[in-house]
Amino acid sequence: MQNRTLGRTGLSVAPIVFGGNVFGWTADEKTSFQLLDAFFDAGFNAIDTADVYSAWVPGHQGGESEAIIGKWLKSGSVKRDDAVIITKVGFDNNERKTGLSADWIAKAVDDSLRRLQTDYIDLYLAHKPDDAVPLEETLGAFARLKEAGKVRAIGCSNYNAQQLQASLDVAEATGLGRFDVLQPEYNLYTRDKFEGPLADLCAREEIGVINYYSLAAGFLTGKYRTKADTEGVARSYRVANYLDPRGLAILGAMDAIAAETGARHADIALAWLLAKPSVTAPIASATSLSQLESFKRAVNLRLSNEMIRLLDEAGA
Repeated sequence: MQNRTLGRTGLSVAPIVFGGNVFGWTADEKTSFQLLDAFFDAGFNAIDTADVYSAWVPGHQGGESEAIIGKWLKSGSVKRDDAVIITKVGFDNNERKTGLSADWIAKAVDDSLRRLQTDYIDLYLAHKPDDAVPLEETLGAFARLKEAGKVRAIGCSNYNAQQLQASLDVAEATGLGRFDVLQPEYNLYTRDKFEGPLADLCAREEIGVINYYSLAAGFLTGKYRTKADTEGVARSYRVANYLDPRGLAILGAMDAIAAETGARHADIALAWLLAKPSVTAPIASATSLSQLESFKRAVNLRLSNEMIRLLDEAGA
């Protein structure tokens, strides 16, 4: 499997990043270990998590995902240097405000390092913009983490084109390190949050892109066609949002491609992202070994220009 260069970070990642939001939520510790072992055995190498995962689960405090990844790293299944660990800071934890102040970042990174049981984080992301804190303060805090060896590279998530450009302008004006990676929401259904000015900016500035919700909370697996199909599903509140004429048109286009190629819907959704030059590596989650097989199939699936056009038009 050929790795992809992640912007200007110096990091190299396999074509799909494992979304660790499921660890400690819909995948218990034993299952998480099995999934991570199989993921790395297949040739993949990057895991995405956040300090707030999975605070939305009753009884959880946040950090559960990082803690499971840390135990797995400590088990020695892979060498630490062979794993690219991505985590995030700054997303509010239930009713507790966090943000991107220098003081909070300095505390949060140490907490993440402790849970992950590692001396460094490969890629540390600002989880969302914080208008209450000057960009210079946030970038300065990240710069100090890099200088201390706690973080190898930095990036941001959920920034729009104006916010990302503003951060680049501040980095250039101050000489502070810039965000070299963006993590936007992007998939066959949700395209307006990334396509256009933001994607163009990332291409122009050589910013790596690892997009989340690649399978639209599972909708793009093709198994949800009516609201009844979503009952009892962990992400039902999200999946139901895609059940509209455009969502069903996308599934129709995927149905046609699946019939022609024999590929499964999840494979097609990921292969479409992998074919986009603006995307470095999509993030996708799995809670079973059978779902994990989709990652390998997607990497090997080559969609024709006509298939990509059909998908593009269905979700336009």
